[in-house]
Amino acid sequence: MRVKLLNAPIDCLSMDQSVERVAELISAGGPRRVITLNPEILYRAVQVDHDLLELINKADLVTADGEGIVWAGRVTGTPFPERVTGIDLMLRLVDRAAAEGWKVYLLGAAPGVAEDAAKQLTRRFPGLQVVGTQHGYFKSDEEVAIVQSIKQKGPQLLFVALGAPAQEKWIDRHIESIGHVVAVGVGGSFDVISGRVARAPLWMQKLKIEWLGRLISEPSRWRRMLVLPKFAWLVLKTYRLGRKL
Repeated sequence: MRVKLLNAPIDCLSMDQSVERVAELISAGGPRRVITLNPEILYRAVQVDHDLLELINKADLVTADGEGIVWAGRVTGTPFPERVTGIDLMLRLVDRAAAEGWKVYLLGAAPGVAEDAAKQLTRRFPGLQVVGTQHGYFKSDEEVAIVQSIKQKGPQLLFVALGAPAQEKWIDRHIESIGHVVAVGVGGSFDVISGRVARAPLWMQKLKIEWLGRLISEPSRWRRMLVLPKFAWLVLKTYRLGRKL
């Protein structure tokens, strides 16, 4: 089931169901988009960047990435089964790719990070086919060649780690040229998988305060965290005070 939250569609799917949905998209063929939607992206789309909201509405799968989105679902009376984060979805899809024989391509992050992430993934998931990597520090005039290289290598899964909303906009610009691929924006996932950035401890993840762990390890994120109370107020104002957008 797909619901609307602040005029953005979000699929009410568990992690297992999201993986199955991606498998269906791969089987169906064609260019497909997956967005893992967190409060920061949604707030920006609704309040600042309406082009981003259009991209969210075009996506074939939109997951509830972040406890803030899950909370908002409870507030609006359309609860989500669980949060489906970008990195967790990526790892589950890579596991499935190794079993199914799907080819994978990693695009984004600093030079060397995608390559290291690919090495870690192939060690962790025997049989995984990573058919290519490309760092995210390329110039605009290099994009055509990069897109053609991805197309020639024929991945079924393209993970793009350029940060939101840059990754969603890059996917939208080029996915039609790439063709039969499911593209997923995964933010800083390559940095974590490669070992360059430590993820919050499991106990923090279980307590649903992973955001706090990221803030402690990256204090410079505090300005971005200011979006969270703004998002919460927007949800309450819209759905509890009767002021529909």
